[in-house]
Amino acid sequence: NIDLSLGLISQSEATISAALEPITTQAHQHVKHAPVVHCDETGHKENGDKFWTWVFRAELYVLFKIDKSRGSKVLLDVLGAEFNGVLGADYFSAYRKYMKDFNVSIQFCIAHLFRNIRVLETLPDEDTKAYGRRLLDEIKNMFKVIHNHDNLTPQAFQSALEYSKKQIMTAALENVPSKIDKNGKEEKTEAQNIANRFRSYGESYFTFITTPDIDPTNNVAEQAIRFIVIDRLITQGTRSIKGRESNERLWTVIATCALQGRSAFNFILKSVKAYFYAQPSPSLVPNSS
Repeated sequence: NIDLSLGLISQSEATISAALEPITTQAHQHVKHAPVVHCDETGHKENGDKFWTWVFRAELYVLFKIDKSRGSKVLLDVLGAEFNGVLGADYFSAYRKYMKDFNVSIQFCIAHLFRNIRVLETLPDEDTKAYGRRLLDEIKNMFKVIHNHDNLTPQAFQSALEYSKKQIMTAALENVPSKIDKNGKEEKTEAQNIANRFRSYGESYFTFITTPDIDPTNNVAEQAIRFIVIDRLITQGTRSIKGRESNERLWTVIATCALQGRSAFNFILKSVKAYFYAQPSPSLVPNSS
């Protein structure tokens, strides 16, 4: 039975945001050195303008950043030019540019690739359909190997993955359907686009074979960002830089505490107490004070 004004709620939010600032800043610094980071992005509105919410999912913590850009600039801002880990992502152009500009190792999401190839089966050309089916069958065979991991020795598992990779690359690059236009030039087709993707970035779909800590899909990043989509429907976005920062910090704490099996409420309470009494802040980063 306590009456709270909107002003008091806004003031309390600002206090909590200030209390969480050093905690999320530490996470920002730590993610630059993480061995594996999965990324994804989704739309965000601020006063009706289009922004983007980016998620950076390390092994035991999650970091959010809202930015006007959907380009590689955000990856550079968060991960830096000397990121030496492995980046898990979809095939979006920002990740490819970041990979090219800074020689970053990437695991492109095979689940996204699978969905792209399935489109080939819906096209009218029979050769294109057959090409898509061959490629999908080989990718399915690789996932069978992955799911059978516990029944194989490490050596047998590695050999089976390498064989699957070889079969997928062969299916992607051989007997690719093509069309010649009236001028005798090869037309760009959906099948050729897939083949060109493998020619340019094929190795980056199999980074997980030599880097076991990275997942072959980007599911962990998509799962981490899912509650943000729900939050967006409820709040309709932000209206200021301060609101944007509050969202970033609160989302980072909520998602990380859920990942670590901690109470977000208790963590925020502890953070605010530390802020009021000028004590060291708690940490979201494992093995930190």
